[in-house]
Amino acid sequence: MTDHATVQELNRRATALRRHIVTVASAYYAHLGGAMSCADVMAALFFHYLCLEDVAGRKRDRFLMSKGHAVTALHACMVELGKIDAAELPASGHLGSRLAGHPTKKAPGVEFGTGSLGHALSVGVGIALAEQLDKSDSRTVVLLGDGELQEGTVWEAALSAPRFGLENLIAIVDYNRFQAGGRVDDVVPLDPLADKWKSFRWNVVEIDGHDMTAIVQTLDALPASRGPSVIIAHTVKGKGVPGIEGTQRAHYTMLSEDEAQRTLAGLRPA
Repeated sequence: MTDHATVQELNRRATALRRHIVTVASAYYAHLGGAMSCADVMAALFFHYLCLEDVAGRKRDRFLMSKGHAVTALHACMVELGKIDAAELPASGHLGSRLAGHPTKKAPGVEFGTGSLGHALSVGVGIALAEQLDKSDSRTVVLLGDGELQEGTVWEAALSAPRFGLENLIAIVDYNRFQAGGRVDDVVPLDPLADKWKSFRWNVVEIDGHDMTAIVQTLDALPASRGPSVIIAHTVKGKGVPGIEGTQRAHYTMLSEDEAQRTLAGLRPA
């Protein structure tokens, strides 16, 4: 049973992340949709699940944002952790800012630059294998986009991970059903997605990616006793932005002052 206070606090964090993301999207064009859709998962990871620092007898966990265009969500987490000043956010993506439109090592919290989609799961396999060889309990979590799964390198990594029995490797798919070119189903359909991962010998769990209780319970049940795991999180592109969520525009846009104010006014913890 998940503690109600924990869920309440994580929902508050998710709302804070979305407010930071809106700050960026109201100042300049940004990949608003994919950042807003993964905010609940990101809150659960960074403020509940991940061990972010080495402690006695335990190495830190690793997080790779494979869907790098949603980096604003990662920057928002760093703001909440006190590693980035919120005043930096409006300059994201501008010349001279350390906060780029995709992850770079100039910003805190970035393990690997993922401007080009499809590569971080392979890197995650390598990290998880190295940790396994060191007999470490460190977990490696890779957040993937749904359109990103059309990249062949994702499936090469997915094929190899069970071969090495990487129980501490966890992939999360932000299944918001939109990508840069339109609806995922209109570009290259992914379904039956769970069956695909199962056929590659992954442990598969499907959840509502905006249900914090479900997110926490799923994470707390990991790692599995055998092999890597994938969480397919069904989400809404641009979650929380009136008139824009669930639309193609959400993928990459700039909010007007009125749109930003209406969004901020409506953002309340679930």
